Amino acid sequence: MTRVAAVDCGTNSIRLLVADADPTTGELVELDRRMTIVRLGQGVDRTGRLAPEALERTFAACREYAEVIKAHGAEKIRFVATSASRDAENRDDFVRGVMDILGVEPEVITGDREAEFSFTGATKELTGRADLDRPFLVVDIGGGSTEFVVGEDTVVAARSVDIGCVRMTERHLMGEDGQVTDPPTPAQIEAIREDIVEALDLVTQTVPLTAARTLVGLAGSVTTVAALALGLTEYDSVAIHHSRISYERVAELTDWLMTSTHDQRSLNPVIHPGRVDVIASGALVLRLIMEWIGAKEVVVSEHDILDGIAWSIA
Repeated sequence: MTRVAAVDCGTNSIRLLVADADPTTGELVELDRRMTIVRLGQGVDRTGRLAPEALERTFAACREYAEVIKAHGAEKIRFVATSASRDAENRDDFVRGVMDILGVEPEVITGDREAEFSFTGATKELTGRADLDRPFLVVDIGGGSTEFVVGEDTVVAARSVDIGCVRMTERHLMGEDGQVTDPPTPAQIEAIREDIVEALDLVTQTVPLTAARTLVGLAGSVTTVAALALGLTEYDSVAIHHSRISYERVAELTDWLMTSTHDQRSLNPVIHPGRVDVIASGALVLRLIMEWIGAKEVVVSEHDILDGIAWSIA
């Protein structure tokens, strides 16, 4: 067994997984898994730069994670940075800050590499399931981008497009004063829908979306929708992991999220405070994907890019 630490830094959140990995048996024993909303991608779509306050929030989380990694005695660390840091002009400031704190250089990976990690993490436990048809379509709805991966045991085709929940919210729902329209207007919702459909059309050119037989959904937007669908009174990753949520339930919840107010959403204990303003956009991405491929349900996975990164270290 090799003790590894995997860090995934996205547009909305930064996450840590410390685990013991055994490549010979395919076993991954989780020791610590945590997530912090840092909104690293704040304003990146508009300015092209990482905001100073966003960097400081991220570095504060890194300092916390450094203590956790040290306490567990992880032998190897891999830090992967995704959409926001790919797009930012000043990403060197981000790289230097992470190196100073964790002693490793963050790898600003491509969307295709991100997709491979997500696929491995999400499907490693599913390959022996007789009740799930192949090929899988793994969809990772992040803050800045969404990754689409089709494959069976390995990736057949993948594509990353810029329709993450934070990016859609900032692009279409946020005014010049930095406030999110609450709730969105029909015109704003239609603008988000047009962006998503345009991106799906682009993905279809290289990824056989409709060939997939099982849709697997990852990341905070999907797991939050699942928690709402299951009627949980608190977030329960065990209940959410491998739950199967129908299209009808996803559509119903998307309608509610798009017509509710900030205060109404924030009263629900399963919606993380950092997701209250962006979850509606994330739910709409999921709903339109399901409509596009005709999926009757989505299989929700709590295991994702973090698990794929951990396996890549081992």
